Amino acid sequence: MDQPALPSFVLHPSWRGCTWPHAADTRAARILHENLTDACARAGLPDIASLPELGPLLDAVGGNSPYLSDLALRDTHAFADLLTDGADACVRHILSGLDALPPATARAEVMAALRVAKRQAALAIALADIGGAWTLEQVTLALSQLAENALGAAVRHLLLHAHDTGRLRLRNPETPCRGSGFVVLAMGKLGARELNYSSDIDLIILYDPDRHPGNGELRHTFVRMTSDLVTLMEARDANGYVFRMDLRLRPDPSATPAAVSFPAAIQYYESMGRTWERAAMTKARPVAGDITAGRRFLKSIHPFVWRRHLDFAVIDDLHDMKARIDRHRNAGHANLGSLPPEFIRDPDAAMGWLLGQNVKLGQGGIREVEFVAQALQLVWGGRRPELRDPTTLGALRRLRRAGLLEREQAAILARNYRMLRQAEHRLQMRMDHQTHTLPDTHDGFARFATFMLAPDAGSLSCGMLSVMQHSRRTFDLQFAESDAPDLTIAPEDADAADRLLEHGFPATDINDALVILNRWEGNRLRALRSDRARKLLRRLLPAIMTEIGKRRQPLTVLRRFDALLERQWAGVQFLSLLERNPALIHRIVTVLDCAPFLADHLAQTPSALDGLLDMDGGPGALGTVTALVRRHVAGAQSAEQVLPVLRGLVCGEEFRLSVARLEHRMSEERAARARTAMAETVIRGLLRVVSNEHRRRHGTVPGGSMAVVALGKAGSCEMMPGSDLDLMLVFDHPADAGESVVPATTPADGLMPRPLAAGTYYVRLAHAFVAALTAPGREGPLYEVDMRLRPSGSKGPVAVSLSAFRRYHAESAWTWERMALTRARVVAGPPALRCELRAAIATALGHGVRTPHERGQIVHDVRHMRERLARERPATSPWDIKRRHGGLMDVEFIAQGLQLLTTDPARRSQSTRLALLRLAHGGDITDADARLLRRADLFWRALQGLIRIICGSEVPDTIPAASLEILTGEFRVADAERLLARMDRMAASVREVFDRLLPPAPDT
Repeated sequence: MDQPALPSFVLHPSWRGCTWPHAADTRAARILHENLTDACARAGLPDIASLPELGPLLDAVGGNSPYLSDLALRDTHAFADLLTDGADACVRHILSGLDALPPATARAEVMAALRVAKRQAALAIALADIGGAWTLEQVTLALSQLAENALGAAVRHLLLHAHDTGRLRLRNPETPCRGSGFVVLAMGKLGARELNYSSDIDLIILYDPDRHPGNGELRHTFVRMTSDLVTLMEARDANGYVFRMDLRLRPDPSATPAAVSFPAAIQYYESMGRTWERAAMTKARPVAGDITAGRRFLKSIHPFVWRRHLDFAVIDDLHDMKARIDRHRNAGHANLGSLPPEFIRDPDAAMGWLLGQNVKLGQGGIREVEFVAQALQLVWGGRRPELRDPTTLGALRRLRRAGLLEREQAAILARNYRMLRQAEHRLQMRMDHQTHTLPDTHDGFARFATFMLAPDAGSLSCGMLSVMQHSRRTFDLQFAESDAPDLTIAPEDADAADRLLEHGFPATDINDALVILNRWEGNRLRALRSDRARKLLRRLLPAIMTEIGKRRQPLTVLRRFDALLERQWAGVQFLSLLERNPALIHRIVTVLDCAPFLADHLAQTPSALDGLLDMDGGPGALGTVTALVRRHVAGAQSAEQVLPVLRGLVCGEEFRLSVARLEHRMSEERAARARTAMAETVIRGLLRVVSNEHRRRHGTVPGGSMAVVALGKAGSCEMMPGSDLDLMLVFDHPADAGESVVPATTPADGLMPRPLAAGTYYVRLAHAFVAALTAPGREGPLYEVDMRLRPSGSKGPVAVSLSAFRRYHAESAWTWERMALTRARVVAGPPALRCELRAAIATALGHGVRTPHERGQIVHDVRHMRERLARERPATSPWDIKRRHGGLMDVEFIAQGLQLLTTDPARRSQSTRLALLRLAHGGDITDADARLLRRADLFWRALQGLIRIICGSEVPDTIPAASLEILTGEFRVADAERLLARMDRMAASVREVFDRLLPPAPDT
């Protein structure tokens, strides 16, 4: 009788292009071939072991991994399907099977299904990895998805079981996870979707008690459920296990239960969270249970993880953590960075160094690459959301694009990471052990080299050690402490006075300086109460004192530095910032020496320091800061959420620009444009956020919208330090839109929107917008806002309709109001309304021919207004740049008055200097007068801007000598007398032009 035909066997194309390692153990490979032949016969399958095209694959598995050999023999049908269908299809099938596992399945069947899925997926993923069919990212993603889907199936089963037994009441038993409040938060490599082959899965189990009010047994229920989850995943039986679980990353694991409530976890992170926990949370991700609740929890601890201000202390924290790992764990050799090139090139020496080395925790290992990426993300990621990538390779790419890692550094770190992750997988695949340690014998290392597809052990050793050494040196650049000799000045040392003299302190100031240094050595300053802060200060003191000693009055500067230090809440963060950015010391001392007003501002507002980093086009440059504003605004749900971040960014940007001006590295024109660009970006973004909030409360007015008009210095793109925002808010809507329209459905928060009359709708929106701009915070308000230039001034409504604006300027506007309109610029709002509003402004300024009477009235009004201001608010000192005769106000009045006289809109511009140029081209003013006034405008604005940086908004009677050096350096004059003489000449020239172009009315 004929035997039934065996099914045909066709190898999937994805396996044909693979490169397989040779068998390190040829006997074991031969045994696999023999055993597989027998297994196929028992299973009624073709003898796949005899197929020549499968020989290299089977040799690679049998000769290198007893664990994978066992998996292939244990389920021969699944192995055959893997070979014919390919790894992609098999893994997809396994994952979809876990997703489809009914929650009501019996516990024993769930355990079996999870373990069978793990076995089959482990073999498929391993073969795709070993043969090179998948990239590292595909391998780690598949392992992570397997863990996620297994956890999801287990949690769904446990939640439904708790519901069926009466311990929980679920809102949707058919979808148990939704709204359950039970969250499985993946940490570490699972959170980042970078799981390794035999990895534990790091989890935090959380629950939201608000989802189950009145359940007094809730904590016990979820703790018991967590214990059952561990059993489902970890318990070993005839089918093996799924994943080992590690719950030790939860808050205070020695004192908290296995499942932690949301309030307890949030309170812990807000009050006691440490740097390593911040680093861990950068990879956190809800993977099972109530995913929405998990995301809500992560959002609540977002400020703990991503700090608004730059925190360079995190680098030292992670360095200390790595040092503890090196001290307390047997991670291998510790002299990698100092190995000479000839050692690296010697195969025997290189292999001897690598024997027994831990590729995860040892020097040049995986953890160092991760620490570099996480440290830079934690320092900068609070301000720069685009850096937040939980994957190590993704983070390295983003840091390189941001200029925070050099291209070569990022490349070597990525290369080392890929190489060691591959090595880690080969080590673990052999016996399914969670090991990261290289073989400690020459024979074992030779077998490992074979599995790694290396020609021989020596070439693998030299190649690995070279890459690891370069990676270690990059780590050292980021983390290693300075090994410079200790040259600090200790006040109790006998030579302390001589050292201060060497630094430039006058003999008469030595005793007072030593008193300050002695105060720093004690425990009197809050910022210096920790040993770490005092250690940092001692390392920095030589550089600080050298910089201070160069100043004209070093004791005064030292006292200001003492005041700055005294007001710091976190001395470690401040001093770490200086240590990691030595150029900041010079910039800060320059501020303390030359700009006492700015120095006080710096002491009161530590976030201002952030603006000093990378001042020449790096991460602190204008394009980056405005992009940061846009990103933060784009993700904001409310003004309250985004305002603290915006205040810090605006404050840091203002400080950056001010110091750049003090150091003469930026012109006043460029600084003014940067200030204005920042203000515009904030206005646009905040209007969008406030409008969205307003819509949620009051619906929308069909066809209606509101726009923002900037006037004054914001309108002319000439903002100075401390400039207010002169704004006007204009709205428009169809005549038949009487009130706002609210949606018929109830929103998610349960609060029904309330309709408003159209006019009231926009007035309230305007109030909310202005309130957001002016709301006080730690850094003060975003901006001071002046609305007095709107129609009817402070007596009129905060927001005016477009029709009312047109009517007012056609019938009632004063000349000074139309002068203000010459600098009006529409900066925010929908395009259609912006276009209409620009046309309305142009109409208000006038297109028609001026009669002699009208021209005379304009000249009279402009001059009369200037004379009245001179009487009521006269200049108080030569440094009153704006109000002195021939000063900045005279230049601006000339430009504004002449623009009202012209009939050609092309001769107008919001910019004073551009308006003067256009008026000259149109023949309204001579070229010589235009050149003088343009030069005067820039001269006065540059001088006034610097004086504001140095002294604040109050006009000084005198200016300190150190500050005068800044002014004389800006204008390249020898001393203050020559500067004052130049100011007088400029004022006289401007006044002569003013009297000629805007003459007094003739006596009648």
